Amino acid sequence: MDMALPIVNATTAALARVSAAFNAPLARAVVFGVHIDGHLVVEGLLIAVIVFQLSRKSYKPPKKPLSEKEVDELCDEWEPEPLCPPVKERSHIDPAILESAAGPHTTIEGKEVVNFASANYLGLIGNEKLIDSCVGSLEKYGVGSCGPRGFYGTIDVHLDCEAKIANFLGTPDSILYSYGISTIFSVIPAFCKKGDIIVADEGVHWAVQNGLYLSRSTVVYFKHNDMASLASTLEKLTRGNKRTEKIRRYIVVESIYQNSGQIAPLDEIVKLKEKYLFRVILEESHSFGVLGKSGRGLAEHYGVPIDKIDIITAGMGNALATDGGFCTGSARVVDHQRLSSAGYVFSASLPPYLASAAVSAVNYLEENPSVLANLRSNVALLHTGLSDTPGLEISSHVLSPIVFLKLKKSTGSLATDLDLLETIAEQVSSDGL
Repeated sequence: MDMALPIVNATTAALARVSAAFNAPLARAVVFGVHIDGHLVVEGLLIAVIVFQLSRKSYKPPKKPLSEKEVDELCDEWEPEPLCPPVKERSHIDPAILESAAGPHTTIEGKEVVNFASANYLGLIGNEKLIDSCVGSLEKYGVGSCGPRGFYGTIDVHLDCEAKIANFLGTPDSILYSYGISTIFSVIPAFCKKGDIIVADEGVHWAVQNGLYLSRSTVVYFKHNDMASLASTLEKLTRGNKRTEKIRRYIVVESIYQNSGQIAPLDEIVKLKEKYLFRVILEESHSFGVLGKSGRGLAEHYGVPIDKIDIITAGMGNALATDGGFCTGSARVVDHQRLSSAGYVFSASLPPYLASAAVSAVNYLEENPSVLANLRSNVALLHTGLSDTPGLEISSHVLSPIVFLKLKKSTGSLATDLDLLETIAEQVSSDGL
């Protein structure tokens, strides 16, 4: 304590002298009648030094340039980043190569097998009426259109196909896309923008996820096919939030989920949509031509009026056995896409023969509703045959044409589970399935 006291006294005295120096008359100046204290001068000098330091270049190149030898050495040492990450052995895919049409029976490596992997739900691959319509279209229009719809790529058969789909579903209008999977991830960004809110099922497949990402909207996921989770999510987003009332809000779901085979409860979704004032975007690639008394999809299956669904999309590469996709809804919804949907505006239009095949497929479905009964009979038969499989269980809906099998008991490791399922698939394939 005795030693600290002199130090404190000395510090106090030094501070007093500095303060006196700054407050002395000589440390003051008068500029245009304004008194400037000494500490302001010091602060001004400090600011000038800071500005000078910030304005200096952080790096000065060497005065002497590098020699060719030094440049070569640096180049030899440099290792560029790979364009893509290395492919792991587990990620390598060796797909089967079909040597015939992807019908109920097909040929792989010279061996005829039963085809359980095709989305040919109605068995229209190889249908004579579809083939005849394609041949006639090829003879009349050629193969491709070589132009987008807005620039000499619209052919009369495109308009016929759009009208046919709209009439079949009972909607005011529809619009064709050139590629099935691009339909949904072009439609979502065409309507959903930055600042909008999208409430989506966490089980949606990649194309829907890509559309959500491209939209730059605020995306909130609810638990897969869980209506309690959807209701809770909508309640949290809207309760006491006046800002939410002024922005666009969407619910995005699939009719039959490609990743699970579950069917969305559309009747409950529509009730929640109307309660919380959201719009619904419904992806029907695996339910169009499958669900409902006449194959008109999820709305017919649940008895929900089609106009309750704001936007419906579907690919035509499944039940219709052709390609491309469509979006259907009000005339306003369709017209908006003709200038705002990237997949429609910038892609060459759907090859005419594929549009002709789609028209023929819808006509065939209308004239032969028994194909739907055959499909459901086949699905039920498959469920019955697989239900007693040791160690496996069916996880998809009983009406889903996509039948999912999973292990009854997990091994505890996802990688091991996948290896086991892959081994089962290889064994089944070798047995001719």
